Amino acid sequence: MSAGLAAVRAGIEAAEVVEETALDWSELQPLVAQIDAEQYPIDALPVAVRLAVHEVAGFVKAPVPMIAVAALAALSLAIQAHHDAERAEKLTGPCSLFLLAIADSGERKSTCDGFFTRSIRDYEAAQQEAAKPVLTAYKSDHEIWESQRAGVKEKIKAQAKSGKGSSMEERELRDLDKAQPKPPRIPRLIYGDATPEALTYALAKQWPSGGVVSSEAGSVFGSHGMGKDSVMRNLAALNQLWDGAALPVERRSSESFTVRGARLTMALQVQETTLRAFFDSTKGLARGTGFLARFLVAWPASTQGMRPFTEAPANWPALATFNDRLTAILNRPVPIDDEGALTPAMLKLSPQAKAAWVVFHDQIEAMLSTGGELFDVRDVASKIADNAARLAALFHVFEGSVGPIGIDAMESGACIAAWHLNEARRFLGELAMPAELAHPLRLESWMLDYCRRERTDKVPTREVQRCGPGGLRDKAAFTAAVKELDELGRARMVQDGRKKMVQINPALLVSLVGVSS
Repeated sequence: MSAGLAAVRAGIEAAEVVEETALDWSELQPLVAQIDAEQYPIDALPVAVRLAVHEVAGFVKAPVPMIAVAALAALSLAIQAHHDAERAEKLTGPCSLFLLAIADSGERKSTCDGFFTRSIRDYEAAQQEAAKPVLTAYKSDHEIWESQRAGVKEKIKAQAKSGKGSSMEERELRDLDKAQPKPPRIPRLIYGDATPEALTYALAKQWPSGGVVSSEAGSVFGSHGMGKDSVMRNLAALNQLWDGAALPVERRSSESFTVRGARLTMALQVQETTLRAFFDSTKGLARGTGFLARFLVAWPASTQGMRPFTEAPANWPALATFNDRLTAILNRPVPIDDEGALTPAMLKLSPQAKAAWVVFHDQIEAMLSTGGELFDVRDVASKIADNAARLAALFHVFEGSVGPIGIDAMESGACIAAWHLNEARRFLGELAMPAELAHPLRLESWMLDYCRRERTDKVPTREVQRCGPGGLRDKAAFTAAVKELDELGRARMVQDGRKKMVQINPALLVSLVGVSS
């Protein structure tokens, strides 16, 4: 019998088994309306980025969207100081990205970040090494200045005690204050779990371009800076940094300052349960202020359990090309004025690229009205055309193109942005659900992936507790979710010898028929 006929026969037999088994189940009830995940449009990435993502994926075996997010974060960090993007007349802004990967710990985001930020970290280290003589000179100059200032103040005090005038000393003090040595600005681009307060100070006083890159962003979302007394202020500050706006920071106990011309990238990974708790604790502010709307969200399926060991390749030609290109960009002179503010060059869209951007913008806008497909995520969707232009600018610069941003870069940016918009719809749709509805949905989705992978219709309970979705490894939450699925005729608890298993309704597995053929 040919392989083709064997596959057909196997499919028919499997379908008959499904039909017979389905008789034992109650009528299948719908769970909730669900937005399907889309395949990441990796072909939309610039060739050198795409090849590097493939190369890292072959070794790390993390979800491809997470690897791509790491690459995009590196592009944003390296390029944001040098260029802004103009979408249309009076519509200009940074090309910086805010990126959010929603995933459990153990998905290897830190490893991915390390591969794609190597050139950035090398650049930081080289700049800090080169600045050592300047720092030493500054410390000496500042100590001399402090001694001179202290001496003048002592003279003024002595003159006051003796009842004599000190106009000459006062002028000297004012002149000294004007001549206070300024600390050298030394590039620091990558921050870990910096609070918004620490971040704004660093951008204003140390270096005006940086990024928060964290694989455990629970410490960012759960920091004291996101407490009830400061969350509104700090969310607004991060929003303004994404916009590239000036940010005055008022302090009671120390010097106030203003962040001007700064650029910020954020590339965070957070567990779904942590993010849900953050949204609950901020009572809607995280979304109501437009904070989440600025992020390109990725919510990839886990690859844990499907990552057999692979020896590291001897050479990484695609990744080397990627990092060499970023190094060349980083080594360009940074456009920074005497006050420490960035003055990036403006990138315009070519006529064809602008026409494509307008079409994309208008297509999104048409779906924002009441009853429209994007009405429930209109906050995110309203920023997506801006993010598409930012991506296009990054692709344009990375590829070494000159002149206005071309249509190819614009179409690629729109494609990537549209994928992230769908991910935001998926996540926010579930986030809006109470836990008693979200848990069964997440459990079923995870179990269907398990069944597809293992070619079975039963999932051992220990597998769920060992590597199931976050929040469902707790026995009480898991039991409640299975009970809900049982009542809807979608899954049920069964005993297989000494093992406890969750069996999936075969009607949900029809799409798996013949998968083993």
